[in-house]
This record gives sequence, C-alpha cells and structure tokens, in this order.
Amino acid sequence: MRVAVVGAGVMGCAAAWALRERGADVTVYEQFELDHARGSSHGRTRIFRLAYPEPSWVRLAQEAYDGWNDLDPDVLGLYGLLELAPDPALTSARTLGECGIAHRFLDADEARAIGVAAPDGWTALHVADAGVVYADQARHAFLEGVDVRTGTRIESLEEVDADVVVVTAGAWIGRLVPGLDVRVTRETVAYFRREGAPPPSVVDIAPGGGHDMYSLHDPVHGLKAGAHHAGAEADPDEAGVPDAAIVERIAAWVAARFPDVDPEPVEADTCIYTSTPDQTFVLDRRGDVVVGSACSGHGFKFAPAVGRRLAALALA
Repeated sequence: MRVAVVGAGVMGCAAAWALRERGADVTVYEQFELDHARGSSHGRTRIFRLAYPEPSWVRLAQEAYDGWNDLDPDVLGLYGLLELAPDPALTSARTLGECGIAHRFLDADEARAIGVAAPDGWTALHVADAGVVYADQARHAFLEGVDVRTGTRIESLEEVDADVVVVTAGAWIGRLVPGLDVRVTRETVAYFRREGAPPPSVVDIAPGGGHDMYSLHDPVHGLKAGAHHAGAEADPDEAGVPDAAIVERIAAWVAARFPDVDPEPVEADTCIYTSTPDQTFVLDRRGDVVVGSACSGHGFKFAPAVGRRLAALALA
C-alpha cells in the first residue's frame, strides 16, 4: 500500500517509521527543511516521563518507552524526573503506584543534593525512569530509509497521489483538515549555563494541578527551561520571536529552583503548541485520510506509540 505522510514533525516521522515497519510504501512530504525551527519538534531535547495523574497516559508512555527502545535506546537519556508540588495529592504518586512504577518522595536536603531547591512546604517526587528524548536525533532515526521530500508544501490533500494520506501537519492541520477544535500558540523556552552531569528533568505543578514551569537537560548549554502553555495565539506562517516577558519569568524560576545554575539566559527560542481543549490527541481515520494531531504541548514523548497507532489506522 502507498501511504503519504504530510508533515515531518515527530509524529509524521514516527508514523513513517511505523508504516515502513509494517511493509508500507511510504513517502513523507515536508514544507520546510527537515531541521527547521518553525514548528513543534525541533531542538535537542524533550522531557520523557511516565509520570501522569491519569493511568491512561501512564500506559501510553510505557508503550512509547518500549517503542523508543525498539527505535534506538540511545535516543533516551534517563536522568530522572522531579515533580515539585505544593500538595503531595497533586503529584503523580498515586497513579505511579497503581501502575507499578518505582518512585519516592525526597526531603529538601535530598532534592538539594541533586541541585534543586524546592519551596518551603512543597513536595518533591522523584522518578528514576525518566529524563529526556534527544529530539533531533530521534526524528532522524525514525526517517532512516524513508523517502522524504522537503520543500514541498501540500496545499490540498487532493494533490497527493497515495492510497492513504496521514496528516501530521501540526499547527497547519486546520488548513488541510477543517473542523478541528485546536488552538495554536507560540511558546518560549530559554537556555542556561549549567556544569556537571545531566540533571533530572523538573516540573513545577501549579496549585490547581497541571504543569506550570519545567526544565530539562540540554547537551549544549546544560539546562533548558520553559513555561508550559504560557504563549499567545499565533499564525504558524509568520516567523515569531521569543516573548521577552516569558524569558524573564523563566529566568526568575531558574534562579529560585537551581542555586548552582547561572540565571542569565544564554539563548531563547520558540516552539509551537497545537492544543485541543482537553489536551488530548486527535488520532482518527476519515475515509482515506488519517489525522494525527494535535499533541497539545506534551506529545513528543509518546511518538513511537502514536506512530504505530497512526500506521494501524492507515493500514486497516
């Protein structure tokens, strides 16, 4: 079967890998170059974690974990994860326990020993089986042996010659698949100088639940940090710049949480989020079109599992 994949972000790359794994004839179409910085999948690292408050997400992350190892175990850096929350009930501890995933609470001295200053009275939950995905490395690994046609912008699915079309167009999904309820925002991340071994990924959980601020290992500068779902609505066809106010917010958080890190940013970048109202994903078949979007700002870690599900839909 001939399958076209429109969009070479991480989900398109993963779908192409999974389709090729199942014997399909796959062609990927990407409007920019492979390593462009206009979408959602560029950059050196993304957080990998099993920690979620809902069992369904934990199970999907476990499925993805197996997929990353099938692809290439070296794309994961398992440096651990620290959830920081004002109330232990807001952490993923209960669900992790239900799913049999090892975890433990750290006291303030234990958290400080790994370089993190938790606010007074806050809980620190540590999960060892977590860390980062080396993002650019992972995307290229997915595409090994796949026919990829860059600089090819698909204006209409009618122009694609294939038995089935898998649309993984990220922020451009609405142009090709009308009727999806998604919101496109331009998010800001910043990078900081940090010396030493790679740190655990860190997530601050807001008082009402849900992720607020986060950080993770960056192999060039040492630390990458950002504010989750803090950006303004954006047009992906317009080039954007980092939001200076959000960079200041990130830097203040880094100064408070990481006493050993230089809080002066050395670089800032943007990333597009394409989000559904409940932050779930759209994985659906509509005739000879399979839709794989939106990933709502937390999808990268799930890419092997999502790619295999999209392949199953395409080849059904």
